[in-house]
Amino acid sequence: MKIYLGTDHAGFEIKEELKKYLQSLGYEVEDCGAHSLDPQDDYLDFIYPVAKKVSENKDSKGIVLGGSGQGECMVANKVKGVRAAIGYNEYGAEMSREHNDANVLCIGGRVLNAEKAKEIVRLWLGTAFSGDERHVRRIKKIEELEDKNFK
Repeated sequence: MKIYLGTDHAGFEIKEELKKYLQSLGYEVEDCGAHSLDPQDDYLDFIYPVAKKVSENKDSKGIVLGGSGQGECMVANKVKGVRAAIGYNEYGAEMSREHNDANVLCIGGRVLNAEKAKEIVRLWLGTAFSGDERHVRRIKKIEELEDKNFK
């Protein structure tokens, strides 16, 4: 599976650790930036490319970081086909995959340390979508909303 990573300055150090961690687990990783620590950069410039690539490659996942992960989640969810979720804890990360088939995980670099981020990423990537009818139905409704609003 290919994983796209993106962050601004607030998640830069954790992104660099996650990149090595994911590669050690055998994932193909594409780093969409930031490629250097610049306190003046804007998260949108790195998050949107991740979301766009995930939307175009259905078998991929994205992991994006920022200060809180909130703005990053908002940007990612502006891309049709992306279901981005905040990953502050194990339960939320697991449910975002199992019930919502999330394809982008948003992490707050000022909320989690690198070790906790690795734990949540491992759990998120290891959790399969349940495929239960009620969850499939709900995702279909999300897609219908996207079709109406992303013209």
